[in-house]
Amino acid sequence: MTEGPIEAQLLDHEKQYWQAIKDRDVQAAMRLTDDPCIVTGAQGVARITRQAFAGMLQAGGWTLHEFTLSDVQVKVLSEDVAIVAYKVKESLTVDGKPLTLEATDSSTWVRREGQWMCALHTEALAGDPFGRDRQPMAPKRL
Repeated sequence: MTEGPIEAQLLDHEKQYWQAIKDRDVQAAMRLTDDPCIVTGAQGVARITRQAFAGMLQAGGWTLHEFTLSDVQVKVLSEDVAIVAYKVKESLTVDGKPLTLEATDSSTWVRREGQWMCALHTEALAGDPFGRDRQPMAPKRL
C-alpha cells in the first residue's frame, strides 16, 4: 500500500479501534464510532448506536487477546471519506473456549468536524466463498 499522510492516519485509527475493542476501552471506541454505525457480518446487518456498542464492549462471553492486520488497502474517496480494507487474524476466547479466526474486514471512515469516525464496518470470515469448509450447525432445541 502506498501511504500518504491521510492513509497513515486512517490505518492508525483502524488499529486504535481494534485496540480499544481488545482493551474494552469504551471511551476510546466511542471517539472513533459514528452514531449510528452500520455493521455487517455473519450475524447480518445492524445499525448500532454508540450506546449499544458500549454495551457490547462491556458484555461478557468473549475476550480478544490478539489481532494482526495484513494486506491493508486504503482508498481515499474525498477529503472526508475513505475506506480501509484488510485481512485480520484474531485470537479470542469465546464462551470459555479458545478461538482463532481469519477474516477480511473493511471500514468506511467519515470526517465530521475534523474527527475521523467509523460509519460502516464489515467482516467476512475467510474461507470457501460457498461455505463448503464450514461445519453445519445443529438446530437449536427449544
